[in-house]
Amino acid sequence: MTKEPGRRALRRSLTSVLAALVFLALIPAGSSVFCFAEDGPKPDPSGAATGDKTSAVDAGGNSFVVAEPTDKASPDYAKNKKDFDDYQAQAAKEPLAVKLADSVGHVRVATNFAWTLNTGYLVLFMQAGFALLTCGLVRKKNAAHLMMLNFAAYVFAFLAYYAVGYAFQFGAVAINAAPTNLGGVPTLNHFLIGSGQWGFVGGKGFFFLGPAYDAGSNCLALFEVVFMETAGYIIVGAICERITFWAFLLCELFIGAILYPISGCWTWGGGWLSQLGSTMNLGHGYVDFAGSTVVHAVGGFCAMALAIILGPRLGKFGPGGKIRAFPAHNIVYVVTGTFILLFGWMGFNPGSTLGATDLRISVVAINTNLAAVAGSAAAMLIWYFLFGKPDVTMACNGMLAGLVAITAPCAFVSPTSAVIIGVLAGSLVCGGVLFNERVLKVDDPCGAVSVHGYCGWLGAVSVGIFADGTYGSGWNGVGAASYLGHTGQGVTGLIHGDTRQFWCQLMGATLYAVWAFGATFVVFSIVNKVKSMRVPPESEEEGLDVPEFGMPGYPEDAVVPAPY
Repeated sequence: MTKEPGRRALRRSLTSVLAALVFLALIPAGSSVFCFAEDGPKPDPSGAATGDKTSAVDAGGNSFVVAEPTDKASPDYAKNKKDFDDYQAQAAKEPLAVKLADSVGHVRVATNFAWTLNTGYLVLFMQAGFALLTCGLVRKKNAAHLMMLNFAAYVFAFLAYYAVGYAFQFGAVAINAAPTNLGGVPTLNHFLIGSGQWGFVGGKGFFFLGPAYDAGSNCLALFEVVFMETAGYIIVGAICERITFWAFLLCELFIGAILYPISGCWTWGGGWLSQLGSTMNLGHGYVDFAGSTVVHAVGGFCAMALAIILGPRLGKFGPGGKIRAFPAHNIVYVVTGTFILLFGWMGFNPGSTLGATDLRISVVAINTNLAAVAGSAAAMLIWYFLFGKPDVTMACNGMLAGLVAITAPCAFVSPTSAVIIGVLAGSLVCGGVLFNERVLKVDDPCGAVSVHGYCGWLGAVSVGIFADGTYGSGWNGVGAASYLGHTGQGVTGLIHGDTRQFWCQLMGATLYAVWAFGATFVVFSIVNKVKSMRVPPESEEEGLDVPEFGMPGYPEDAVVPAPY
């Protein structure tokens, strides 16, 4: 009797959603619906106009096109105006050269499109790695449960990001952080909250309509949505074996629509944190190249809040706080999943250049691998020293810890620094796991809080310590001409002379941890009071495969009734 009203409500909800999608599909391409201004640049859904002579640059990223000066009060205005007029006159005399330049610019952008999309596909494949890793780390009776959570995370978080998340994160990216390697997205130019260098939430691109129905925007969206999904499935490892399916879906909608995109705007969408170099003279502003905090710390500290709200699994902590270990049920899954993640990370970090024409990708790739193996070696040896035997699951977590920690600084540090960061991360993940279990009494079945939360924080701070200034000139609008007394100086950390960048990184990384934990804890503490997010004890004892999803992960192990 109690199920039928719920089913009717579900049918009504699905009907409403379907009707809304049909309405959106009928809106003409390029419509101004969900735009905040009728005038301004128009989107380019065909891609025919994306990439022209202004996209053709030399090896240093300098455009061949002379821009028209706009600041008449500048002492160089007269000279710059003459240079612009001379360029315009020359271009008028050589129309074929202009057409050739347009073609070169278009091919450059096309090359970067191909790179960005293909690395995005690599990051998408990481979903399979996380599924295998988390499934292998839990008990056999919850295998199907883990697989369903990983699968559903992609489905529902993506829908939330499509509806509002992308707009919140990148709806104003053209203002301060236009992805020039992709030809720019000039139509995404409005903050919903804030303005200029103090923007907090983007305001264009809802449902990928209007200004977001654009070739460059869609290329960016594909790459960025798989990053959001990474934050979405990080939480699986910390809340599995005890959360109800409806509560999990609510968590994913929250991450895809609110938690991740809002804070993502602050750093990657041209928001206020990225502009602290210009507004507060704090280095190059907050810098996180590929997401140690924007992605991983947000997922990790969100997972920590949810794990605290749900409480530990039954039997995890005995009398006197004695810890009971629940061994991984499939080590093959764990190791295979880890190597799939390492492979996918070759898209995660090098792909964040958003272009193959940025040859720093080779440095990023080698740094990523070095930090991974250094983190694994450190965790393996520390566990061997502490407990007399190496633990392959901790070795795998050490590799992931190194990957998470190098994700923010990978483009800005040397290979030697990458090894040091990996060792620090491998050590931190071991200490973090022990600290969570023995001191905080937080039950985190897969070590997600330590791997992604603690090591994500370390990664962003490492930018402020180890960045050597060889890359990132002009990052966040700072240092294109001169910085720290050097022309072309890139992002620089404490060791190489910029204390301000260190303080900016320390503040920003800590803010991300507080935001992710605090917002999640407040929202889901309320949800949990309204309706418990945890499964009944008898379902938890049985395993969630059948009670929650109606099928066992290993049906051959099910008890078969005796024949008549």
